[in-house]
Amino acid sequence: MAFDIDMIKKVYANFPSRIDAARKVVGRPLTLSEKILYAHLWDGDPKKAFSRGTDYVDFAPDRVAMQDATAQMALLQFMQAGRPQVAVPSTVHCDHLITAKEGASIDLPHARTESAEVFDFLSSVSNKYGIGFWKPGAGIIHQVVLENYAFPGGMMIGTDSHTVNAGGLGMVAIGVGGADACDVMAGLPWELKFPKLIGVKLTGKLNGWTAAKDVILKVAGILTVKGGTGAIVEYFGDGAINLSCTGKGTICNMGAEIGATTSTFGYDESMERYLRATGRNEVADEANKIAAYLTGDSEVYADPENYFDQVIEINLDELEPYLNGPFTPDLATPVSQMKVEAEKNGWPLKVEWGLIGSCTNSSYEDLSRAASIANQAISKGLVTKAEFGINPGSEQVRYTADRDGYLKTFEDLNATIFTNACGPCIGMWDRTGAEKAEKNTIVHSFNRNFAKRADGNPNTFAFVASPEMVAAIAIAGDLGFNPLTDTLTNDKGEQIKLDPPTGDELPTKGFAVEDAGYQAPATDGSSVEVLVSPSSHRLQLLDPFTPWEGTDLKGLNLLIKAKGKCTTDHISMAGPWLKFRGHLDNISNNMLIGAVNYFNDKTDNVKNELTGEYGPVPATQRDYKAAGIGSIVVGDENYGEGSSREHAAMEPRHLGVRAVLVKSFARIHETNLKKQGMLGLTFADKDDYDKILEDDKIDILGLTEFAPDQPLTLVLHHADGTEESFQVNHSYNAQQIDWFKAGGALNIIRAEAAAKAAL
Repeated sequence: MAFDIDMIKKVYANFPSRIDAARKVVGRPLTLSEKILYAHLWDGDPKKAFSRGTDYVDFAPDRVAMQDATAQMALLQFMQAGRPQVAVPSTVHCDHLITAKEGASIDLPHARTESAEVFDFLSSVSNKYGIGFWKPGAGIIHQVVLENYAFPGGMMIGTDSHTVNAGGLGMVAIGVGGADACDVMAGLPWELKFPKLIGVKLTGKLNGWTAAKDVILKVAGILTVKGGTGAIVEYFGDGAINLSCTGKGTICNMGAEIGATTSTFGYDESMERYLRATGRNEVADEANKIAAYLTGDSEVYADPENYFDQVIEINLDELEPYLNGPFTPDLATPVSQMKVEAEKNGWPLKVEWGLIGSCTNSSYEDLSRAASIANQAISKGLVTKAEFGINPGSEQVRYTADRDGYLKTFEDLNATIFTNACGPCIGMWDRTGAEKAEKNTIVHSFNRNFAKRADGNPNTFAFVASPEMVAAIAIAGDLGFNPLTDTLTNDKGEQIKLDPPTGDELPTKGFAVEDAGYQAPATDGSSVEVLVSPSSHRLQLLDPFTPWEGTDLKGLNLLIKAKGKCTTDHISMAGPWLKFRGHLDNISNNMLIGAVNYFNDKTDNVKNELTGEYGPVPATQRDYKAAGIGSIVVGDENYGEGSSREHAAMEPRHLGVRAVLVKSFARIHETNLKKQGMLGLTFADKDDYDKILEDDKIDILGLTEFAPDQPLTLVLHHADGTEESFQVNHSYNAQQIDWFKAGGALNIIRAEAAAKAAL
């Protein structure tokens, strides 16, 4: 079934004329990314060319997607926007609040009971405001979106950084915070700095053990975790056409790990095949009518250096499998070199767990290729040396894979089939023994491998690989195992070599499912009541943040000077904290507890300037808030890397932090800070980071003349009586400055809704 077909037809009806107009104003052929961006301008037909990396532009996304952990805060904000229904098609997907432990048959019922209050809230809010609701167990948001909602040439935003997965079906799909989603659902324009463009030309064809996952693992090694910041990555070439649609989705998915705004591929036959296989013939028929507009112009791909800001070329014929990690997804090591690298760096070679799934690699094709390795192991007398876990991407994938015997193959190899949910990928894994914090190695097909992310153990060395490579290494139990060259000993003492994986791009018998888990909203939700108990520990209605007081900020305490990598996982951990995503005050007790204090190299241990004692970051900040003292957080490069979670911005705002000053920001986090009325500042001279001392009192001057492109001044009052001052930069435009002054973008939306209601 094709959801929202009338909306898709409307987008396609306008597409050719808007692209033709864009070519005229830009004065040259267009990339696919530019076509989609210019076709989704808030003001309609393009009237001017935009400068990449400079101009802020208002867009009109076609739809919004939210997962259960982030949807809570997004919808709590939307409830204050004053609208009876969402303005664009929107969905909620319950995939984050399901702990993996025993297996789906036990874990899913437990989650339904444990998080019933949250699921009921999300179900009722969706029902009231016209939002499609996917129940717990229906699947992982990005796999469900790819199967049901993504369409070539569309623009979507989602409250999860891996929204970018939909680029596998030719979308510009971008991860955002809940406040951005709230804007779009409220019928307002969505603002984005016009992205730069990185072109990746793929030639050749994948073969042997190499998978689509290895393309993005290699790209991550080239660009690093911040190399794609502010850019769309567009893949093209014969190699791109040779990839499956879900393989394209895998590549786009992990574009979040290089900081890219999003990634995308042009419309081709693999996308048409996937649309038809997932019951969307009508979408494929409509896309075929304007197919030439749903990919980059031929001149662009013939001479890419003239159209992209950076071009990378990868020959798939020569690409080898990779293992990325540990502790960062851009540390790329060819499988053939892993044994040497592991021994050199002291990485544990014994593999304890192999995990397949997540939004990145949980498609039918992924499971079928991994199952081919598992089936070989069984037939050749091998057993897994590591424990083995599988998370199917959706109920449709799970049901079909079960029908076709793949799940039984995994179970015959003693694998645990977890729920169709995120599970270990986001830290929702109750792993036995993790509390011992022992040094160990796991391999998985997920996208991120930050310290503590999967199981809470800082000493778990996690490596990212393709599903088929995970299966092979789990069977070997050895991180240094290279299935291309190495052999294993079977139960008869024979040396066995695994054959390369095989699998089906799409099920030959077609997809099947009994109950996909979808709940349509009420036609008229005006009588639906949304209840939030005032005594709830899971949900809390929001109070507006206070507006700026109209003066410079003086006498701020330094809360923490974070050292090194500080992702949104460090700022607002997931795992067990996910249960508080709808309760801002309770979840604020995890604020910055994973950040490393520059002054003592400890986590969750900072000096309280009121007592002179060291203690937890949240408790220290609560003391400052109670005393009416503002504070500032200082950070390093690419601060806020990782998830889109706006809690990493809302928690400091809620507890009284006034500004975040860093060497550089990750895109989504900087936007989230702005939306919540926070000051997000960067050092004009990065060496000034070293000048900030633990006992400093800090002033931020120039706010009374706060204006775009005008630096502010930071004054440090050191404990010895000396002072230093230096410039700090910001990227606020006029509208974003209004958000700051109003105390957050939501306050402006609320005021506008109240004004309309008063008329």
